[in-house]
Amino acid sequence: MSTDCLFCRIIDGDAPAEKVYEDDDVIAFRDIFPAAPTHCLIIPRKHINTLNDADESDTQVLGKLMLTASRLAKEAGIGESGYRVAMNCNRGAGQSVFHIHLHLLGGRQMKWPPG
Repeated sequence: MSTDCLFCRIIDGDAPAEKVYEDDDVIAFRDIFPAAPTHCLIIPRKHINTLNDADESDTQVLGKLMLTASRLAKEAGIGESGYRVAMNCNRGAGQSVFHIHLHLLGGRQMKWPPG
């Protein structure tokens, strides 16, 4: 855990979040600046700054992020109509909180390229 990390503070209960799922490995909560009707962030409890900092020991939790996104999409009723999952890595890609997180977006038509 990193005491200066917003997401670590959410995990510890020291910062507010509208949680939609949590288990021993991951937490999911609504994005405070949603880019779609459904926009959740799914984070590992383990602090990993960026995807570049993950290693083989993180394989299971990285997979769990994806499976949690699928589960939440189905629960939100967007599993069949379609949804997007995205992870930004570093500032140039738009990462603003340096604790890896997967965005789950849906409930509207997604465009490509996302850009």
